[in-house]
Amino acid sequence: MFPGSFNPLTVAHLEIARRAREDHQLDEIHLVVSEIALDKPTPPGPTLTERIDIIEDDLADTPWLFVTTTSDQLIADISAGYDAVIMGADKWEQVNDVGYYDSASERDAAVARLPTVIVARRAGYATPENLILETDASIHDVSSTQARAGDRSMMAPGAAKRWHTG
Repeated sequence: MFPGSFNPLTVAHLEIARRAREDHQLDEIHLVVSEIALDKPTPPGPTLTERIDIIEDDLADTPWLFVTTTSDQLIADISAGYDAVIMGADKWEQVNDVGYYDSASERDAAVARLPTVIVARRAGYATPENLILETDASIHDVSSTQARAGDRSMMAPGAAKRWHTG
């Protein structure tokens, strides 16, 4: 599973999913969107329903890639029942940030519950060597935040056509 807000879905998200599938022999990958994302309770842009519809359009020709939603916010909870969790190095840093938990021991227990962890490099973030998913350096700076700010070249094709500010 690959958790995120995917607001909007980017070319980096698609490339990370493709590489994770190839490199880790995954039959399918689920993009899992939190109904209320951690640190992003009211994201800009399309509603959750519209966003899911836009993502589904971008995935129409990718039979191994699916989108689903969850009410969970912590990666350890979202990834329960999956074989692997895919994330960017920025999300890995958040997963390990004790500030999102009641204590360091709660964080350690959450990290211990994770399935196989696959981490894509992200500019400005450290990535543990044993977890790295090698991706083309051209996507390391791709950002949904920059895409929302107007750089539609970072968006997945369908998102570039349909994403709106509200």
